Amino acid sequence: MALQMKLRAITLDCADPLALAAFYQQATGLGPHPKSDAEFAGFTCENGLFIGFQRVDDYRAPSWPDQTAPQQIHLDFAVGDLDAAEEQLLKLGAGKPDHQPNEDRWRVLTDPAGHPFCVVRA
Repeated sequence: MALQMKLRAITLDCADPLALAAFYQQATGLGPHPKSDAEFAGFTCENGLFIGFQRVDDYRAPSWPDQTAPQQIHLDFAVGDLDAAEEQLLKLGAGKPDHQPNEDRWRVLTDPAGHPFCVVRA
């Protein structure tokens, strides 16, 4: 019998959990988890998936596409309008690397802690 697992949470390392959680909360419209603090913060998606952010001493942001400090994970978010989503996320504090492998279909951005994530055409 195969083991069945359901993804329950994704946790990203960072230097400032509350700031990174605030970025993603503004981007998604989801509210903070009531027990969020300076060591661990997060929110729960409508489907029950928890996204958390944990403080790590001497955090080193990944670099993309350069692998000097490799990305260990990235998130993809479906959006209706790539240009509008990119504009709004940049205003919230996201970064946009120069290297964009398929800008017509998705955009690679970085959150304020340096984690790459993509917005993809829904």
